[in-house]
Amino acid sequence: MARVRRHFLIEGRVQGVGFRHSAVGKALSLSLTGWVRNLPNGAVEVQAQGEEDHVLEMEKWLRRGPSMARVTRCTVIERPLEREETAFTIRHF
Repeated sequence: MARVRRHFLIEGRVQGVGFRHSAVGKALSLSLTGWVRNLPNGAVEVQAQGEEDHVLEMEKWLRRGPSMARVTRCTVIERPLEREETAFTIRHF
């Protein structure tokens, strides 16, 4: 299966609910690399890279988020692979 990288913008009640830490756990369970960060406007931004079926599974999770989150929108944009990336981390804006 092909490797892909996708950029996600998650909107709704997604800050203050453990979204970033939960996203890291989910990404690691799927062997993905990339990052997650809170944005000043209250959204969460994610880039995830790996096997396409694993990135699709991550997208399904991002559309729900952790139990306290209420996702109202998930925008997805294709991105080029970052070949040197080796981890999935929390970034700070």
